[in-house]
Amino acid sequence: MTILCVRFQLPPMYEAALPGLLGLLEDFTPDVEALPPDGALADLRGAERYFGRSAVELASVIRVRALARYGVDCAIGAGPGPMLARVALQGARPGVTCAVPEDPDGIAAFLAGRPVSALPGVGAATARTLSEYGLDTLGLVAAAPLSTLQRLIGAKAGRELREKASGVDRGRVVPNAVSRSLATERAFGLDELDPGRHRRALLSAAEELGARLRAVRKICRTLTLTVRYADRSATVRSRTLKEPTAHSAALTKTAYGMYEALGLQRARVRALTLRAEDLASADQASHQLTFDPVDEKVRRIEEVADRARAKFGPRAVMPGALGRGGGSTSVSWPRAA
Repeated sequence: MTILCVRFQLPPMYEAALPGLLGLLEDFTPDVEALPPDGALADLRGAERYFGRSAVELASVIRVRALARYGVDCAIGAGPGPMLARVALQGARPGVTCAVPEDPDGIAAFLAGRPVSALPGVGAATARTLSEYGLDTLGLVAAAPLSTLQRLIGAKAGRELREKASGVDRGRVVPNAVSRSLATERAFGLDELDPGRHRRALLSAAEELGARLRAVRKICRTLTLTVRYADRSATVRSRTLKEPTAHSAALTKTAYGMYEALGLQRARVRALTLRAEDLASADQASHQLTFDPVDEKVRRIEEVADRARAKFGPRAVMPGALGRGGGSTSVSWPRAA
């Protein structure tokens, strides 16, 4: 057992603790891959030899330290590879590490009865297509002829799916840095059904994120939206921006686009998080010039608003939709998460 997949049980408005929790994992290994908003992969091959303990034993130490230092429990899956560790995480719960056996027969038995959707990267459409032909478990997929899978979902996808269902894990942990991102979260006092309040919360988050990026002279290439629901489940969507930017209007438009694409209907939303990722220096930014005078005017107003906020505080200037006079459904500018 060499790979751990950890999901920290972070309450709303506590995502700011993630960098510290990743640092806790880095006390054991430098090979840590952040999985925002609340998870990580850790390759413990070197740590097992250094500490003389198995990955499952080290997982218990990590859990105790997370509780002692941050008051945060975690669910941990362990496996010979990243894909298998992520599958194991689905059967884990706080206090108990779910581990995949290391031998081929044990891996096959572990995967056999699990649904196809348990594999990372297998979406609802692919799972539905396979289920229509009776291939609803990983054991059945592993036993199916390769030609059948390729006819159903494509040559490359069919080959990769059969390998994964058979327990072949070619993935690896790619160290990254969550510090190369900025995040802000809007939590609702009560589980919120109103799409209008959802959109105002996104507007508020995008405005704050843009201001924070400009304050540190950074631009982002990717924007990620996390929607947390009343049942503690979450949906995560990412979108690469047309051009790297810190422009609040562009961030807001992208956030709205991701939200609308989810097609939420009467969803009980507990919190919304926006994360700006793949940060780079603003000196590297390029902007496609347009003949639209409105765009240039908005950017100039943004510069003036930033100076006002720097002098009088973050609430000095805000979009009219977030003002206190907007009625009972208005959203004021909260503090940074």
